[in-house]
Amino acid sequence: MDPDQARAALAGERAETHALLTTMAARLTSVVDAGADASSDDEHDPEGSTLAFERGQLVAQIERSKVRIAEVDAALERLDAQTYGRCENCGADIAEARLEALPAARLCITCASKASNRRW
Repeated sequence: MDPDQARAALAGERAETHALLTTMAARLTSVVDAGADASSDDEHDPEGSTLAFERGQLVAQIERSKVRIAEVDAALERLDAQTYGRCENCGADIAEARLEALPAARLCITCASKASNRRW
């Protein structure tokens, strides 16, 4: 993948993820505020479990978004170091189609399929 194309793809992914993170953080604040306004008696509060579930989902999404931003930042560092597009495990080139689908990919498809952590 052309370095300029890669940088643009990574910048776009980072911007999208940052926007999602901002949205989720605002929603989490709303959920927490709604829970604070509600009765502290969760056992008898019909909305208690719903708010707790939504809060848990938002926290998980925020954490995934933070990890995604860190992965994109690491990919930008690899791009600057001219190691972008090479598998961190075996050193082979990562297929362009994989980089188009997952611009922050660290592993070639062969190594990714063998890895226990298949995040990227």
